[in-house]
Amino acid sequence: MITVLIVDDQNLQRFGFRVLLESVPEMEVVGEAAHGAEAVRKTAELHPDVVLMDVRMPGMDGIEATRRIVATGGRSRVLVLTTFDRDEYAHAALRAGASGFLLKEARPDELLAGIRAVAVGDAVVAPALTRRLLDEFAHHLPLRRKDPAEDPRLASLTNREREILIAMGKGWTNGEIAARLVVAESTVKSHVGRVLAKIGARDRVQAVIIAYDLGLARPQVD
Repeated sequence: MITVLIVDDQNLQRFGFRVLLESVPEMEVVGEAAHGAEAVRKTAELHPDVVLMDVRMPGMDGIEATRRIVATGGRSRVLVLTTFDRDEYAHAALRAGASGFLLKEARPDELLAGIRAVAVGDAVVAPALTRRLLDEFAHHLPLRRKDPAEDPRLASLTNREREILIAMGKGWTNGEIAARLVVAESTVKSHVGRVLAKIGARDRVQAVIIAYDLGLARPQVD
């Protein structure tokens, strides 16, 4: 059973999400929140698997609520809903620790698939889109002046795992990584899981952020 907390300031929007989610046997809506502060409080009380988070809300917005929820270190993962008309919101939410993004115009099956993916620790945002967002706002990312190998997050990585992290930072899918490194896709998936665990990343999205922060990935030059 996947438990979900719905966060949106629009009553009708919350109702629509609830109706959809309650039509699926393996999903349970454990609560609703109309603004960020309420979302933070209810997440602490209810410990949902997934917080379905709106971005624009009165008072505390979804970005700050995401940051506070993730900062607790709890098991709840945040799936942000955005129209992508303001890319800086998507970037800020990613930096705050969101595990994925979906358009509010997403089809019902896409939303349900996104919730399932986030619940098991996967990232909903496609790697190429993650890279586009990071490239767009790369000037916000700190430039590393020392060898990334000195960073304790990378100390336990094998050479192959470091290659995998660099490839993830480049926005490659598991299939693309497998083809370029001439290994099975299942092997890549296993490596990705170990890399996430070793660098302390909640999901693939945060692994890409770490790769950028460490200077292992940089914006593409056209």
